[in-house]
Amino acid sequence: MSHYTDERDKEHGFVYEIDKCIEYKFREDELITEFSAYIDKTYSGHYGQGGLQSAEIIVDRGHGMGFFSGNVDKYNGRYGKKGDCPADFRKDITKIIHYGFLMLFEHDRIHGVDS
Repeated sequence: MSHYTDERDKEHGFVYEIDKCIEYKFREDELITEFSAYIDKTYSGHYGQGGLQSAEIIVDRGHGMGFFSGNVDKYNGRYGKKGDCPADFRKDITKIIHYGFLMLFEHDRIHGVDS
């Protein structure tokens, strides 16, 4: 097992242990792959047409964190209420994760955390 750290991680108290033979108990590897494909699809879909996403404008106007966290709240509250089947409900969870990632990006941008 090896350890991965960088200066930013040390500053925030994070140490990542990388084990090449992880046996995921909750299908995290599969879900990350699925989520990555979902994100890629949003860039080729209606959110990415014209080269500018509405979220970029909202961030430029200084409302990114509120917008992203509001959407997490929206989709969390809507879970199980829109649609007819579990597959429909699952879409809201994917959107919660997506907006959570955007919140993480915005947090890092606001606080000067480099990737």
